[in-house]
Amino acid sequence: MATITGVSTHMNDWQIVVSRFDEVAKLISLAEPMKKSLLLPFREVTVEVPVRMDDGRLESFLGYRVQHNGARGPMKGGIRYHEKADLEEVRALAALMTLKTALVDIPFGGAKGGVQVDPNRLSQAELERLTRRFISRVSLMLGPYRDVPAPDVGTNPGIMAWVMDEYGRKYGYTPAVVTGKPISLGGSLGRIEATGRGVVHCLKLAARDAGIPLEGARVVVQGFGNVGFHAAAFCAQAGMRVVAAADVGGAIHDERGLDLEALSRHVRATGHVTGFAGAEQLRGDDIFRIPCEFLIPAALSSVISTPAHAREVQCRMIVEGANAPLTPQADEIFRERGIVVVPDILANAGGVIVSYFEWTQNLQQYRWELEAVNAALEKQLNKAYGEVFAFAQERNVTLRTAAYALAVQRVADAEMQRGTF
Repeated sequence: MATITGVSTHMNDWQIVVSRFDEVAKLISLAEPMKKSLLLPFREVTVEVPVRMDDGRLESFLGYRVQHNGARGPMKGGIRYHEKADLEEVRALAALMTLKTALVDIPFGGAKGGVQVDPNRLSQAELERLTRRFISRVSLMLGPYRDVPAPDVGTNPGIMAWVMDEYGRKYGYTPAVVTGKPISLGGSLGRIEATGRGVVHCLKLAARDAGIPLEGARVVVQGFGNVGFHAAAFCAQAGMRVVAAADVGGAIHDERGLDLEALSRHVRATGHVTGFAGAEQLRGDDIFRIPCEFLIPAALSSVISTPAHAREVQCRMIVEGANAPLTPQADEIFRERGIVVVPDILANAGGVIVSYFEWTQNLQQYRWELEAVNAALEKQLNKAYGEVFAFAQERNVTLRTAAYALAVQRVADAEMQRGTF
């Protein structure tokens, strides 16, 4: 796991989820049997994914699908391709999806999938064979009313097209089995930029309540993939100044504000933000020390992991574009320092909200206009943010604690109403 100093956290992703779950379970007086039931995943599957490489070799990869909870509807969660993906990471992300869908009040549960692979090492043909073999191994778990995947780190709409097609080879044309697809295959307008759009919408709401002006505000974005790029672009549209960006290759800084269109062309041509003309070149870790109003971690988990790391961060607000980028230890330091943290299960929920809209459109066989998608997304986030902020004020807790408490209570209520307990 990347951190400011390159030292990994002592807590893995699953332990972080358990720690936060324990905290809110006490806050809402959750009974022990319900607590145990909500925390443990419904089903976990590990599969071998053999792939014939272009040179004729047979190579095997490990794949995972974790279905965490389906009390509130079909389980929902992305598929990531990353060399460090493992069962505990996928389990933690599945649990976060359960909480995320509950918090923003869409009728899904939580799931997640992953394959332990560096997708950049594979050709397009190898990626397709990997995807089809993985889906063939887990297809019994999937279905539009059972478990609906989506893109995540290392995957994209094209890969989701292969997911849909492979599932359809067994079960017939079923576009609602996966979201984040290309528009031509039933994808939703606005889905690609939805997570980044949602991050910035939540940033605006939280900045209003914290009294932080947006015009000219400095923004630092860690992670410049789909989420980070679109978040940066929407920040710039709102009059903010994106002064630094980082990815796996390093970081760049320009206090005047980065030219995002030129940077986007540079990244498409080179694969990294580093080497961008006119910007100061930095190590990736240095980005967290740059003074700013808003820090958007939009890469992987636990990038700020210890109290020492958290004390080096120079911002007024953190808006989590990634899942679990902060550990509980870092959270506590930010609370002491008065730095507002807009939590992942709220801030980056735009993607799953528009995935819900895509699923709905597929079932209805009716496409929404982009304006309708964006308006509905903002309405859903306004409601969720308002509920979280009100709970935080009433109970004198952080936005994260409020978000987790509301989400856990909703899942517990669904379990009770279904008659499980």
